[in-house]
Amino acid sequence: MIFNRYRRGLFITSFLAAPVILYLVYVISPYIQAFYIAMTDWRGVTATPTFIGLDNFKRLFSDGTFWKAVTHNGALLVLLPLITIVIALFFAFLLNVGGAQGTSGIRGSKFYRVVFFFPQVLAVAVVAVLFQQVFRPDGSGMLNGPLMALGVRPIGFLSDPDVAFWSVLGVMVWQAVGFYVVLFSAGLASIPRDMFEAAQIDGAGRVSLFFRITLPLLWDTVQVAWVYLGILALDVFAIVWVMTDQHGGPDWSTTVMAAEIYRNAFQYFRFGYASALGVIMFFFTVGFAILSLRLSRRERIEY
Repeated sequence: MIFNRYRRGLFITSFLAAPVILYLVYVISPYIQAFYIAMTDWRGVTATPTFIGLDNFKRLFSDGTFWKAVTHNGALLVLLPLITIVIALFFAFLLNVGGAQGTSGIRGSKFYRVVFFFPQVLAVAVVAVLFQQVFRPDGSGMLNGPLMALGVRPIGFLSDPDVAFWSVLGVMVWQAVGFYVVLFSAGLASIPRDMFEAAQIDGAGRVSLFFRITLPLLWDTVQVAWVYLGILALDVFAIVWVMTDQHGGPDWSTTVMAAEIYRNAFQYFRFGYASALGVIMFFFTVGFAILSLRLSRRERIEY
């Protein structure tokens, strides 16, 4: 009996060992290396970087560009999940419970789900190039062309420092909202129709249906969506790097931490400084995920 248990334990351990070793080598080890490089002046060309302690972090906290990037990531962290979730919940509710009877979706809801989801299948770089053309400041731009035809002064969507950040936010919402429409629609489909019918018999309107039935029963899904969107807001890179002027401009008005990491590492060859930026972003991301899960924790509603 003891021998059989030993063989079973050895068999299970042998299967678990491979993924654990891979995780340690390809996930934990790079983290440790990044923390070490962040405390060196390594420029990517020397075999033995010089250890400088926390000097990179001291320079980091006195760098104005870093604080601009943190401010933009912070603004995205608040606005991107909020706007995306509100729009996605509205459309998901409309597609699933917004029909004439109040317990079914509108006509053609399956087709609309595909349309909403379509931006999600496009590569982020493709989306950035697409909107670079949409936001062109001359008459060939999809938005400025009609404005100029009407005699309205064109808007510098990507050239005006006061507008560029909002243009980036709009593109990110446009790309993300379709996925969460589908996600919330799947959650709504799992809610028994009897609940909506009973609420309607009691005289509940669509607003009451949403706030008293739909939102409480979708809270776990909304919580997950908020965390994913927050991580997306902190990790945003390709849209800013490809779409904006000067890869974060104009005048650093759209730069984010990921863009500064890439710029310092592969343009300025300051790998130690870039790693310090990466360490800060790592703690921001992990801290946000833990804080969000704790603050949004509530009792699970069974149905």
